[in-house]
Amino acid sequence: MKIKNIQTISFKDELTRIRTRIAEDASHHLILHYDTDTDLVSRHLCTNSHFCRSVVANGFLTEEQMIRAAHRYGLGMTRDGGVIFWQIGLFRQVYDGKIMYYKDDCHRDHFHPPTWVSSTLKRFYLGDDYPTNDLPATTHCLFGTHLLQEVNLKPVAVVEAEKTAVICSERYPRFIWLATGGLEALKPEVLFPLRGRRIIIFPDTDENGETYSKWYTIALSAQRLLGCSIYVSDYLEKNATPDQKRRKIDLADTFAFHLST
Repeated sequence: MKIKNIQTISFKDELTRIRTRIAEDASHHLILHYDTDTDLVSRHLCTNSHFCRSVVANGFLTEEQMIRAAHRYGLGMTRDGGVIFWQIGLFRQVYDGKIMYYKDDCHRDHFHPPTWVSSTLKRFYLGDDYPTNDLPATTHCLFGTHLLQEVNLKPVAVVEAEKTAVICSERYPRFIWLATGGLEALKPEVLFPLRGRRIIIFPDTDENGETYSKWYTIALSAQRLLGCSIYVSDYLEKNATPDQKRRKIDLADTFAFHLST
């Protein structure tokens, strides 16, 4: 009787394979049901993060407004007080969550750099020493994309910072406020879910107008892709002081300026 060669798999190899699969499911396939009581977003919904408390303490929003905004965007909180800005897609699938930290003055705490929930899950399942470069990268969407499910066709306003979108959603509710989460994150393809909407983009400002020019160029490309008109606001370019441009302010910073005068 001829015995076929049997491929042996070590326990270590099998454990590595299982851990890799778990990490892939936890990060690349982080697709959850946003509207159930047991999903990751609902379990972390909280208005007690440093971000939410500082927004209220500095007069950007009232406590009632902050609660509404937190529920609108599903804002979460980590155990150490960081805010979780979930990126939820058009069909309520969760792409990822950005964890950020804020100081009492509602400015970013740069001693705590932003991180992603997917990265946290990878570290939890695989450990800090596991090489994750070969694992699938997570995809992202605009912060607030899930709000496009609303039946009414409100115009859409796009800003850079999640903080600005949250605050503006209560101050200017006639718009649906979305955020790219970064200067380089605005790309024509991420605007695809906005097709058929009226779109206005609010770039941050700087001394040389580079941000405005960059986003204006991207908006032109997006117009050709989506077949709709996109207006790029020059409000900050025209109204920001030289000092404000040097500090690269956004719309939320203009609220802070008016609150302090």
